[in-house]
Amino acid sequence: MLTPFTIHIPDDRLAQIMQKVRAYDWDQLPDAGGWTSGVGKADLRRLISYWLDRFDWRAQEHRLNRFPQFTTEIDGQRVHFVHMAGDGTKPPLLLLHGWPGSFIEFEDLIAPLVTDGHDVVVPSLPGFAFSNPIHTIMGPIRIAELLHHLMVEMSGETSYFVQGGDWGAGIATHMAYRNPGAVLGIHLNMVDIRAADVQPTTAEEVDWLARFTASFQRESGYSHEQGTRPQTLGVAMADSPVGVAAWILEKFGVWADLPRRDDGSPDLWARFSEERLLTNIMLYVASGAAVTAAWIYQGHREEGANKLPAGARVRVPTGVAAFKDPVFLPPPRSYAEKTYDIIRWTDMPKGGHFAAMEQPELLLGDLRTFISAALEPHS
Repeated sequence: MLTPFTIHIPDDRLAQIMQKVRAYDWDQLPDAGGWTSGVGKADLRRLISYWLDRFDWRAQEHRLNRFPQFTTEIDGQRVHFVHMAGDGTKPPLLLLHGWPGSFIEFEDLIAPLVTDGHDVVVPSLPGFAFSNPIHTIMGPIRIAELLHHLMVEMSGETSYFVQGGDWGAGIATHMAYRNPGAVLGIHLNMVDIRAADVQPTTAEEVDWLARFTASFQRESGYSHEQGTRPQTLGVAMADSPVGVAAWILEKFGVWADLPRRDDGSPDLWARFSEERLLTNIMLYVASGAAVTAAWIYQGHREEGANKLPAGARVRVPTGVAAFKDPVFLPPPRSYAEKTYDIIRWTDMPKGGHFAAMEQPELLLGDLRTFISAALEPHS
């Protein structure tokens, strides 16, 4: 049963958050020098100063509440989502975010896609934002089941498309693999799932895997902690809004396609505004999702969701927008084709991990072209 939903964080919760932000003792945080050992102190202080002096959460609530939002319960789990109806001339479309993003990543895509004729559904993943409380650890495979049921609830037996990056890409893959009759196609801006027996066989693939492994080894400390001890990390996250902001800001600084300053640090403000970043951070802090959003990492580990069975293929049409993700390096097309039925591959000229926020027009254009290609009759 669908229930209309309006974002409204209680006044006392907002006051508690701001009290903790104001009380943060900056004198206890040494500066290791720029971004050499994690988030840059100067950039974090800039964000927190904006939070204290200029950020208006109520204005952001008002802006986000312009999108029709709902909650529903699926197998005991509350799921929050945006739903905007098109005229029905195009199939329904599910847009999936990841961590440390949120449903607001797709703000700039929703209206154009609705105008195209799609019914657009943008959920908060279980444990994220207002898809809370979450009562147990769950990973992408379980979440894929829940979101397929959401699409059935919204669209009946009508087949649908899925677009996703980060966790959204993995969830889209599992939805397509398990429900090929319901999924018309998937469009991914990250490819990190393969069949268990797939191996690199060309020089290009071997070189990519070596570079990817080195990059991920350097940048994956957060993933190992969230995948093995998310509750312990959560104790700190639950009590420190500034800590949550730092944990998330680091990823936007390292994962996005950003210009570099003379000292090599990322210029966050060339691409992101303080308001956009803080609105996303507040969806973690205000809702308690800073703790529960990390649980998907443990669920992923327990499910073994990073691979499909040996010999498996995702047999629905797949499009890949290969953005210049500096950490999760996109594989060669030949490697991805060992698992996916790829009908469109685009090497993007710019944009990184947060494609829908960094380069919405590029992502939108590629998604539209992919959908048109997937809907064309094939002999």
